[in-house]
Amino acid sequence: MQLPEQPVAGQPDPTIQQNVNRLVAAVDDALLARQATSYRDDTQLPTIGPTPPVEQPGQRGMSQWAIDASGVLKGVSVASIPLGVGVWIVGQVDPWTLGIILGSPAVAALAVARLVAKVKDANQATQPVVQNYYGTVHHDTRTVTSTTRGVIANNRNQLPK
Repeated sequence: MQLPEQPVAGQPDPTIQQNVNRLVAAVDDALLARQATSYRDDTQLPTIGPTPPVEQPGQRGMSQWAIDASGVLKGVSVASIPLGVGVWIVGQVDPWTLGIILGSPAVAALAVARLVAKVKDANQATQPVVQNYYGTVHHDTRTVTSTTRGVIANNRNQLPK
């Protein structure tokens, strides 16, 4: 006769399995703690000097082309606000269609502006090459001609004396 507190024949004792699971979990935790792959340092960074940071006036440092392009983009975006408000009031327009219709002129305008700028840069008059020499200058205009024949050619470009 089998008592209720006894394990079923052929099955491990449930308390032994619980102890094994706790031991495996403890070993895994200990190994993971030793093999940490990241660390977050939450200490405050030291300040350099006593002066607190202050917002700097003006635009951020960037190239002249980037400044010009950002100005154009700001102007186009401000000009599109009334159109967006009008469309929002109407409420009968598909947003994708509206984006294509209103966005394509802005893209075309930027492309034409870029093209005009590149053409203007390409049409700049090239500066003449001026070479100033101080002192005695000798310009040698002799020409050396040679005839090379055969499988193995040997050129000796020596000026006649």
